[in-house]
Amino acid sequence: MANWLIPRAEADARGQQIEWLVLDVDGVLTDGRIYTSARGDELLAFHVHDGHGLRLWQRAGKQVAVISGRNSAAARARCADLGITHIYQNAPDKVAALTALLHTAQAGVAQVCYCGDELLDVPLLERVGLAVAVANAVPEALRAAQLVTTRPGGAGAVREVIEVVLQMQGRWHDVTARYFDQAMQGSLQ
Repeated sequence: MANWLIPRAEADARGQQIEWLVLDVDGVLTDGRIYTSARGDELLAFHVHDGHGLRLWQRAGKQVAVISGRNSAAARARCADLGITHIYQNAPDKVAALTALLHTAQAGVAQVCYCGDELLDVPLLERVGLAVAVANAVPEALRAAQLVTTRPGGAGAVREVIEVVLQMQGRWHDVTARYFDQAMQGSLQ
């Protein structure tokens, strides 16, 4: 699982406060590649494990936001599919976008887990309650992180973060129990 770059006691204290998962898109929810059709349509690939993880996060009563430096119809569509309503695109100043989100949500920065991979993400990684870089992040983002995923962006890294935080909070079993309960019921019949 993920690699902690801070003492475990500090990680646990930070993890207990997290209510918001704030994500970059390119390189975190995707592998960073952008496919463009001959007509100029942009295509992005999103991992199903990340999508299901985000549903589990929401089932736990947690909030999700996306802050991206680019504007992408594909990212907007994926967010809509996942029920993510707090979307800040075309945001070269991600700190300003986070400040606006926190003001709207009446939340504190200590309640935010931010996951990034690029230089544009470093100012947020340096400010939030729990800073996460995906395994294939640039060196500057890795240095700013408190937690580094074992999975690269676009390949289940977001799901990994969700599992870690919900396990720290003792909530993982709550949001996954129904799958195991269904399996047990099926095997008894």
